[in-house]
Amino acid sequence: MKILVLAAHPDDAEISIGGSILSHAQNGDEVYLLNFTNGEPTPVGSVETRLKEAEKADKILRIKKRIVMDLPNRYLQDTIENRKKVAEYIRDIRPDLLLVQTSLDQHPDHIAASALGTAARFYAKLTKTNMRGKPFFPPKILYYYTSHFKIIPDPSFVLPVTEEIFKEKVKAVQAYESQFTHKNRDIPEFLKIMGKQYGGRINSPYGEPFHTPEVLGVTNFHNIV
Repeated sequence: MKILVLAAHPDDAEISIGGSILSHAQNGDEVYLLNFTNGEPTPVGSVETRLKEAEKADKILRIKKRIVMDLPNRYLQDTIENRKKVAEYIRDIRPDLLLVQTSLDQHPDHIAASALGTAARFYAKLTKTNMRGKPFFPPKILYYYTSHFKIIPDPSFVLPVTEEIFKEKVKAVQAYESQFTHKNRDIPEFLKIMGKQYGGRINSPYGEPFHTPEVLGVTNFHNIV
């Protein structure tokens, strides 16, 4: 299975669904990550630093390939031109599943990333266009949460995360030292609280929530937790 994760910034996906990424990578699935921006400027980061940190996270989570686009951080927009750029990567990778940030967020880049990813999925199938690559429409799209609102969203479903995989997720997030070491927040503890909150709803040590606007088919009852 090919999975393409779309994210506005490096570290968005790792914080939100790092456990799910590693779980699928360990099971032999190919996970690709497309960042719309390089995440800079930030208070103490740099482009070079963020890329090195992302490389560390990639190794920990076994991401097959990360692509970092040059769209502007803080000013990301869902434009026709940007839809085409993202759609070309979708046509190149041809994923079975597309994972996109939800629009339930305070960060303008995350809101734009949700709209941009959703539209790019549709654009990727267009014919009679100057976009490179052959038309392709990812069969499924799911949304993950990166909300800056102080809310607890009610997801469509939760994927379980084991103790071992959660520890690796924390390491991947901690790889972004420029983003978290200067903040007055215990990032591992924050991830633990959120992970246990959702894991507790499905009898798993940890969990990561997802949203789907479409009905999902279930092949059998054996894997429902």
